[in-house]
Amino acid sequence: MREHILGKTGRAVSAVGLGTWQLGADWGEVSETDALAVLGAAADSGVTFFDTADVYGDGRSEQVIGKFLRNRGPDHGLTVATKMGRRLDQLPENYVMANFRAWTDRSRKNLGVETLDLVQLHCPPTAVVTSDEVYEALDTLVADGAIGSYGLSVETCSQALAAIARPNVATVQIIVNAFRLKPLDDVLPAALKAGVGIIARVPLASGMLAGNYTVRTRFADNDHRNYNRDGSHFDVGETFSGVDYAAGLEAAAAFGSLAASVQGSSGSTTPASTAQAAIAWVSQLEGMSTVIPGARSASQAQANAAAGSLPELGSSFTDGVRSIYDAHFRAAIHPRW
Repeated sequence: MREHILGKTGRAVSAVGLGTWQLGADWGEVSETDALAVLGAAADSGVTFFDTADVYGDGRSEQVIGKFLRNRGPDHGLTVATKMGRRLDQLPENYVMANFRAWTDRSRKNLGVETLDLVQLHCPPTAVVTSDEVYEALDTLVADGAIGSYGLSVETCSQALAAIARPNVATVQIIVNAFRLKPLDDVLPAALKAGVGIIARVPLASGMLAGNYTVRTRFADNDHRNYNRDGSHFDVGETFSGVDYAAGLEAAAAFGSLAASVQGSSGSTTPASTAQAAIAWVSQLEGMSTVIPGARSASQAQANAAAGSLPELGSSFTDGVRSIYDAHFRAAIHPRW
């Protein structure tokens, strides 16, 4: 597994991490036993970065990770990033010190730690991203020892660039995948120059880039891939990266053809899967710190982690990704996020 430095945290983390929204059981049941198995399989496969949030299962994801850390022991070598800001309506007046203290205290209790490794504001409105008072409050939490570092999880490239310009922002989390290329234009270069870590979420476009969906695929009622296709619950860009489902299937098929020639990890006689190629491509982008695919089973966690040791895909693969994006999505997606 490759490692990168996670921006201004100074921490070395695995090129492929683990996103844990699904472990909160917000979109499909996942037992605690299965959740712990996923965390264990990821860690045993070289993953050293877990990403969670205080609202994933109303704290369940954090609690399961906390139990895993205790079971693993004090020398677990893992970095855990959590998020805050969505326990109340996303209004600028709610992003104040009193709430920050309450939210971080809750997360510290859930995770069983004195100091949170990394806290990210959870896709706040632009007025929060540009607020001097917000960063002053976050700096106070660092000085008090409640958090080690802070960053922002954002929806748009303009928000990412505003966050990167702040001197003490350690990381920015943003959607980057083969269907969402705009961050490659300015965000990754700006982050690299500023020493800010980039965490890529939704690397498989809600699973579409794994190449397993068809027009007949159905999702559970409580699955955001069903209820949020129109963006009625949160930013539509979080579901299938905001692409039209039918167009996404066409593009996923083209990506599958591009990925078919990707070799497996060193010593493997099995070609990489389409999902592994998609994850590996994001993880290998210049300026990328880590990419956080989710996993609902131990085998899926192991397969995702293996993407972190695939051979370099190279510029010809990137050219192919850009060609697919230009043909299917640039006009509709590039101006929006």
